[in-house]
Amino acid sequence: MGIVSGLLLLPLAPVRGTAWISDHLLQEARRQAHDPRVVQARLAALNRALDEGAIDEAAFEREEERLLTLLERPARSTRPATTTNQARRRHL
Repeated sequence: MGIVSGLLLLPLAPVRGTAWISDHLLQEARRQAHDPRVVQARLAALNRALDEGAIDEAAFEREEERLLTLLERPARSTRPATTTNQARRRHL
């Protein structure tokens, strides 16, 4: 990035910073959502909720199916696509 384009794009710095933070938060949320330890802990909590009567059988089965699908499906790579992010940054 040249000095002139850097100066012209300086007012967009907060937007670019916010987009960068949002991307990293999304990646971390996806990583945690697919972490087997987290999913297993959520399954254990779901079983406790059923045992305590906090949820009914239908809600338990729906959530259990969703969590088991998360465990079975391999998590997509949480690493950003470098080429796409670099191209996006050049256009900002």
